[in-house]
Amino acid sequence: MTDHDFSRWRPHPWHGLELGADAPRIVNAYIEITPFDMIKYEIDKVSGYLRVDRPQRSSSHPPALYGFIPKTYCGPRIAKLAPGSERGDGDPLDICVVSERPIERSEVILRARVIGGIKLLDRGEADDKIIGVLEGDYVWDHVKDISQLAPVLVERLEHYFGTYKLVPGEPNKMVISGKYGFDHAKSVIEAASADYQEKFGDATEERRRS
Repeated sequence: MTDHDFSRWRPHPWHGLELGADAPRIVNAYIEITPFDMIKYEIDKVSGYLRVDRPQRSSSHPPALYGFIPKTYCGPRIAKLAPGSERGDGDPLDICVVSERPIERSEVILRARVIGGIKLLDRGEADDKIIGVLEGDYVWDHVKDISQLAPVLVERLEHYFGTYKLVPGEPNKMVISGKYGFDHAKSVIEAASADYQEKFGDATEERRRS
């Protein structure tokens, strides 16, 4: 990168940032929520700024950094990888990033080493949660597959996503159908990238040229 290579205007985090040159093993992640947040923040799909989605109903904190992988989309290819799903959820592919040192700020970009994921169905929609570790982390950087991660960390992620939309007195519409290692996570990221290109690729390129 030279001094002349820069964005004159803030890029849209979903469409303007890159998946990552070393994907699917190492991906760029845009962080929306930290483990210290009691508010559910989410990227505004039109403006690209972070907006308040809702206060968290329960006292459960997200157990890891939580955001999405740029230039991914959960569409028909993602749905085919999730038995029992009716469709993809229409959002960028979510990612949770484990870091030994606390990161207290959201709206940051980091490089995450992908190690696996959680298969989640949200009201019949495929809503995978990729799991990664912060690249260069002094405790977790050696981890290459979910099988090497402390099981309690995976349990906390499963519990959080299995209950974070739970409303007392109503049936739970979140179904966790399993977890998977890097090999399947690789297929999920590639499918989400292909879904993105089919959904947005031509339009994004046309806007860049105009």
